[in-house]
Amino acid sequence: MRDIILLKQGEMVLKGLNKHRFDQILQNNIRYRLKPFGKFRIYSRQSIVYVEPLNDETDVDGAFEALKTVFGIITLTRAAGCEKNKEAIAKLAIEYLKDAMESAESFKVEARRGDKSFPMTSIELAQYVGGELSDAYPDIRVDVHNPALTVNVEIRDYAAFVHGESVTGAGGMPLGSNGRAVALLSGGIDSPVSTYMIARRGVKPIPVHFFSFPYTSQQAKDKVVELAQILTQYCGSMTIEVVPFTHIQEEIRDKCPEKYFTLIMRRFMMRCAEYIAKSNGCGAIITGEDLGQVASQTMEAMASTQAVTDLPVLQPLVGMDKEDIVRIARKIGTFDTSILPYEDCCTVFTPRHPETRPEVAEVAQTEAVLDIDCLVTEAVNNIERIRVAL
Repeated sequence: MRDIILLKQGEMVLKGLNKHRFDQILQNNIRYRLKPFGKFRIYSRQSIVYVEPLNDETDVDGAFEALKTVFGIITLTRAAGCEKNKEAIAKLAIEYLKDAMESAESFKVEARRGDKSFPMTSIELAQYVGGELSDAYPDIRVDVHNPALTVNVEIRDYAAFVHGESVTGAGGMPLGSNGRAVALLSGGIDSPVSTYMIARRGVKPIPVHFFSFPYTSQQAKDKVVELAQILTQYCGSMTIEVVPFTHIQEEIRDKCPEKYFTLIMRRFMMRCAEYIAKSNGCGAIITGEDLGQVASQTMEAMASTQAVTDLPVLQPLVGMDKEDIVRIARKIGTFDTSILPYEDCCTVFTPRHPETRPEVAEVAQTEAVLDIDCLVTEAVNNIERIRVAL
């Protein structure tokens, strides 16, 4: 008996006349993710995406695991289908869920009718299938309040489906359904989480990393590549834009007051990020800033940083507790890599007493001694691009 995978869409079901667009993007993302696992038929009906293996060579186990990280899916389950009559449904439940039933102490049946032309009500169908299961497995008691196993029966357009418990999916919106954005990706804990969180809202990220060799090591760059590689399970294949940042930081160190080093450095980051964003059709810049976490993340400092770009700056972590950020980092698998002891360019020339309440005009006047356009042009003209594939 060949399994089928049922994927329930998340909040995209609330879309109106444009829902078809989101549905098509989700199906395309599913096809892309399932390429290594064989051939599948993928289609959508009544806010359910059906993933049917087309032959016995397909890796359904691998496909199911891969689909857990596809944004736009709220739950997923392995199921089996049959014709839409009560006898066939009960027979399928008895056979398909044999292992699950035999290992459970109690069960109940829940039925849903997506096809309202089915001649039984949901309650009648649940009672019928439950009775047949009780006869087939007399040692397993019925418990409608706290069952060890919930047997699900769904009457859909083309068939009836039987399955056990569903698994929580990645949620969010289909990747790419809300455009593209540049994501500033350092080697720390925060920026991979912020990239993940905005990708979960349907935004395809282009990671940008600022590299200051020899002040930062090759291991630091390798660490960022590893973080991006981990993120591909959610974000798909990406190209990291590695911006050479050494000359900019040395110019800031040599010509600007120490207390402004970090602020001016971050303004240059935003200028470079804006250039990359506009060159790649991106509509925003993603940062991992968390209000009050460090000196450069006060409201005044963030205002100074963002003043140099006219693109929206997306800051999904801005109001989060550090423990919450760490929890997400552990969940998505980036935490252990983020804490490796290889520091990024943000730690280079760190001021002993940084300015935390800067005036935007004051910072702009301070950096006016630099040839800003020339430095940005030099940096973006020498970008190294590193492809990370899913």
